[in-house]
Amino acid sequence: MKVTILGTGTSCGVPQIGCQCEVCTSDDPHDKRLRCSALIETEGKRILIDCGPDFRQQMLGIDFKPLDAIFITHEHYDHVGGIDDLRPYSVFGEVNLYAEPYCAQHLRERLPYCFIPKEKRYPGVPALNMNEIEPHEKVMVGENPAVEVMPIRVMHGRLPILGFRVGRLAYITDMKTIPEEELEYLKGIDTLIVNGLRHYPHPTHQTIEEAAAFSKTLGARETYLIHMSHHILRHEEEEKNMPPHVHMAYDGMKLTVE
Repeated sequence: MKVTILGTGTSCGVPQIGCQCEVCTSDDPHDKRLRCSALIETEGKRILIDCGPDFRQQMLGIDFKPLDAIFITHEHYDHVGGIDDLRPYSVFGEVNLYAEPYCAQHLRERLPYCFIPKEKRYPGVPALNMNEIEPHEKVMVGENPAVEVMPIRVMHGRLPILGFRVGRLAYITDMKTIPEEELEYLKGIDTLIVNGLRHYPHPTHQTIEEAAAFSKTLGARETYLIHMSHHILRHEEEEKNMPPHVHMAYDGMKLTVE
């Protein structure tokens, strides 16, 4: 399984407009963070997790091939703001989106022209097929062989959102807490991609220290932090301070998960 981490930034991205802090003015490309998204390639399938406002920019350097599925963690703009930019992928046929019912409804309300019936769709709009999913109900993507994606419940403050497990990879963003019963669905994880916003507490996001503790609880072999703000040290310095097997992810990072 190949994973490309397309974006590692928080909702404002890094650099943040107007900010002159050490991170925002850094020349290190590792300190430039687009909004969070990841592309998973396995068994000949291509699975995108989240489609934020930087989607177009993120995909310009990626081979133009069909996307077999797009899984949405939740409806906040930094995770769905690029859905209209799926237009080019319509040349391959309808693009399958997967989201919880309440999230799917919000997207239909915000982007009604993207989800009108096929026979009424006017030229140029993205050809999208919305599939509603629930935690713990596995989704099979494609066939011969199909790829199993397991949605799990995590809490973004008081908002219930989704994380996803694909094989021995777990991708979780915007989590503050996770219900105890969800840990059963994360047993045997090899690689964890998870949010770590900053070092001091936030009401709806994990700190870097909380993310590292969560990784230790799961026993993940390697953990990569995403959804990072500019309220941290520069990438190079933070990486030196990470616990063993916990890493600062960066935009464009490529991972191989057995």
